[in-house]
Amino acid sequence: MALVAGIKHIRDGIEPQSVLGADMSVVGIIGTAEDADANIFPLNTAVDLRTNETTKRAALGASGTLVDALTGISAVIGSSSAARCVLVRVAEGEDAFETIANIIGSEANETGIWAFLNAPEDLGLTPRFVIAPGFTSQSQSGLGDVTITAPGSGGTDGTFALAFTGGTGSGGAGTFTVTSGAVTAVTITDPGAYTAAPTLDFTASADLTGTTITVALEQLANGVCAALPTVLDRLRANTVPEGPTNTRQAWLDWLETLPRSARFFHPLRQDAKVLDSSGDPVTKPLSPYIVGLYVRQDYGTDGVPTRSIANQSVPGLVGVTPRIPFSITDENSQGQLDIAVSAGIVFRGDVGVDGSLTDGGFGFWGTDTLAEESEWLFANVNRMRDYLELMQVRALRIYLGKHNLTLQVVQAVLNTMETQLVRMKALRYILDYRLGFDQDANTPENLRLGYIDLQFEAEEPPVLRKITIHSRRHREALTSLVRNIAVLLGTEVSA
Repeated sequence: MALVAGIKHIRDGIEPQSVLGADMSVVGIIGTAEDADANIFPLNTAVDLRTNETTKRAALGASGTLVDALTGISAVIGSSSAARCVLVRVAEGEDAFETIANIIGSEANETGIWAFLNAPEDLGLTPRFVIAPGFTSQSQSGLGDVTITAPGSGGTDGTFALAFTGGTGSGGAGTFTVTSGAVTAVTITDPGAYTAAPTLDFTASADLTGTTITVALEQLANGVCAALPTVLDRLRANTVPEGPTNTRQAWLDWLETLPRSARFFHPLRQDAKVLDSSGDPVTKPLSPYIVGLYVRQDYGTDGVPTRSIANQSVPGLVGVTPRIPFSITDENSQGQLDIAVSAGIVFRGDVGVDGSLTDGGFGFWGTDTLAEESEWLFANVNRMRDYLELMQVRALRIYLGKHNLTLQVVQAVLNTMETQLVRMKALRYILDYRLGFDQDANTPENLRLGYIDLQFEAEEPPVLRKITIHSRRHREALTSLVRNIAVLLGTEVSA
């Protein structure tokens, strides 16, 4: 019943909202742990874990890539803090490629990397890094370009299934088309996996003779790297892929197969060298150590992901392989060549070497993403933009549906965004910003539908990665010296 007489307060709630940032330091790790307690870490299920939860970590067992990854992250961030992680355990296959298939999993069945998509709802955590240590470098060769040197003659017209003989490998499939008795097209529908190319068999077209048609092998992309972009985009997450470490050319060939994505950060071509439980050096995947640097940097800015991790020390390593020489004064050093193609490298300090970034220990340099657009070149810029946009989503969602589209509500929305950006600028996390309302973009028809169009611009600080100093002689100093000598000796002659 309505109040008949008296005073009634109604809180309309049309006020700027407090802006809370998203946690950009949650690390998603997918891998193996065959001895894990299946009740705590069931297969293909996102499980939350802090790196300082010793009991839960013990339940993973003593071996597997998940165990190694947690060790690497812990070594970097130190004992005074802990990283929040989301683990997805998959079954270890008979070889790396079978394990990779398990990691890729199925979107329909929510297995493999797709299990991370359940983490926000099931765990209240959203992974902002997703890594698959040890399983992003492997690639296979498959059937590629077909060369028709002689199309043959006398064959039965039609489209037929292609057959294969010889070669080393399996899984290839394709079709060929015969028109007027000759082969006019060959289509590879499944490249399969081969180390030696097979011979193409055209006997499905009766009486076809005289064909000379060959198929070449081409390097295929790593399956995990190929599948990750969709998951990363949905989570607003990033990855640090590991490439082959045997030769630089193998790494370059692998690099060419990676997606051109701003969510792929500074690809690696080194393994970490650490000590095992017996004190012997062993090689382990490097990506957990690099992701740990991001977690450590974020702690220093209260979780705001504004800083680069370049030129930061990497604890926990006794070495890396291969060793990549890096000089900040020699443009032809190996490290400079790698950085030029967006690599991330771990370098060793050198005492007495002028071009070394550090006198001792191991440091990391990596700033770039694999984005095609230069505006999203730097990893920290991409992370900061995700942070700003997610803050806006969290702050502005309260207005949706609860309020009508009025001048006061639009002003409250803009004031909320302003509150966020003023603080980011004051803390020097962004250089500047601008908010706007474009009258032409907000037609009466769109407003009638409840749509509002606002403009938001911000400039994140780029990484300082090069200082150019012009070095010249200063002749004026000699003129001054002559004058001072003359004054001192009393020989100065007045003009």
